[in-house]
Amino acid sequence: MKQTARTGTPGTASAVADITDEFGPFQDADAIHGVTFDGQRLWAATGNKLLAINPADHQITHTLDCTCDAGTAFDGTHLYQIAGDRINKIDPADGSILSSIPAPGQGNDSGLAWAEGSLWVGQYRDRNIVQIDPETGAVLRKIASDRFVTGVTWVDHELWHGTWEAEESDIRQIDPDTGAVLQRISMPTGIGVSGLESDGADLFYCGGGASGKVRAVRRPE
Repeated sequence: MKQTARTGTPGTASAVADITDEFGPFQDADAIHGVTFDGQRLWAATGNKLLAINPADHQITHTLDCTCDAGTAFDGTHLYQIAGDRINKIDPADGSILSSIPAPGQGNDSGLAWAEGSLWVGQYRDRNIVQIDPETGAVLRKIASDRFVTGVTWVDHELWHGTWEAEESDIRQIDPDTGAVLQRISMPTGIGVSGLESDGADLFYCGGGASGKVRAVRRPE
């Protein structure tokens, strides 16, 4: 297993979040834990249901009954969902669990992303991002952060993660080899990022925790 330590980041580019849209809160959804995007629908994990949302009109188009208390990811065909100390591979059509692997944090994991044939798992209090084998759950490497890690996403070969500590939250691009922070987007005070996903273009979708909302934040050019 490869371990990457965070390094200092003098001159890190910083910006204030440009929140372009808000989704929710949704009926019977007390919190948003994880988010992912399948190219058409935004998926939000609410604890016991996955909601599929049309970003154009904010309407829920589909729901799946499942345990979904942390990060969510999409590999192009299937959903992956953290459920306690497991990561379940889910059929998005009917919610059936196709396979299941142990989560690396044994119930203390937060974010989830799919990229380059691997799952990338945010570990909140351990302040790590862990790359794992999606078939076995074997840990391939760890990247350390200096903040509590929430959501994780990849876009255009860039690794980004959310942080949420006390009343401060931001979205960071980090170097996947060194862990160095390259860019930082600060969220307004009191607005946190519980899950993170890119739309593959110019937006990040950010879970809002107990607010029950998902927010769209413009990605820096």
